[in-house]
Amino acid sequence: MSDLRSIKLPSFAKRTSLREHVADALRAAIVSGDMTPGEVYSAPTLAERFGVSATPVREAMLDLAKQGLIEVIPNKGFQVTRITDTELDQITEIRLLLEPPAAARAALRATPADVAELTGLAREVVDAARDGDLIKHVEADRAFHGRRLELSGNDRLVQIVYDLRDRTRLYGLANLAEQGVLGATVEEHLTMCEYLAAGDSEALAELVRTHIGHVRREWAGATRR
Repeated sequence: MSDLRSIKLPSFAKRTSLREHVADALRAAIVSGDMTPGEVYSAPTLAERFGVSATPVREAMLDLAKQGLIEVIPNKGFQVTRITDTELDQITEIRLLLEPPAAARAALRATPADVAELTGLAREVVDAARDGDLIKHVEADRAFHGRRLELSGNDRLVQIVYDLRDRTRLYGLANLAEQGVLGATVEEHLTMCEYLAAGDSEALAELVRTHIGHVRREWAGATRR
């Protein structure tokens, strides 16, 4: 059974919608690599770490199992689903086809209020990276890009990209954070907001292409086997 003391999970004892909050944190832990394939995680042990009862944790993990992010191990607990380098390459290829055009549309539709909201989210991404809080960083990053995608006006595309992002693994994040170089790439979130404010669809689409490249090359790192 895995020792969870090294996983920086937040406490949700005083928060509402525990099932959703726990699912979000577990998803971020999976994507960031804090929860790894091969380790068995039990709902009661995770619940103790979260400071909540086992029921919302078990429900959250079953939700993630339905999404294919974890697998149920009968009478033991749950394991993170393994993903290969080939699968990561395929995810990246699909995202490159979908996200830059959506970003271009978003630049033409964004209002000042949209830009202000996204700028706030971008600062959360940057601050979490600077603090070395990878789970918070992944959560904030997911919120930022989800909101940016919503501005394209295509709800189905948003859900497809959410699914692709959740299946990505960012095993290189920890090393980048330790080396102090993660901040250089996350600053791109603030630049995206500048392009949105300027309505520069071409520049935003190109930056999104570059950003997705970071995800696959530097942030994903080598797949753990």
